[in-house]
Amino acid sequence: MNLIQLLLPLCDNDGHPFPQSIYLRVRDELTEQFGGITTYVRSPAEGLWKEGSSDAVKDEIVIYEVMVKELDRAWWKGLRERLERLFRQESIIVRAIPMDML
Repeated sequence: MNLIQLLLPLCDNDGHPFPQSIYLRVRDELTEQFGGITTYVRSPAEGLWKEGSSDAVKDEIVIYEVMVKELDRAWWKGLRERLERLFRQESIIVRAIPMDML
């Protein structure tokens, strides 16, 4: 079993918030494809990183999670690329975490 996490930005690179319809579309696609989803949207997480020697860059994100038995890397790569276009980002984090059901 794998836990797939998608870290989606709340705002574009100019600080303008994305419309809720984008998140609903992604949520509905993942629910249809995998039969369920967990979303963390009430308290946005904050990402912080440095680009070179400049000041740290901050991003507020929401997290979507899906559990899958088999990891189809090509499908997830395609989704990541579509999300990068949709959210106008250089990179969207989509990560897979192996997990055991207890």
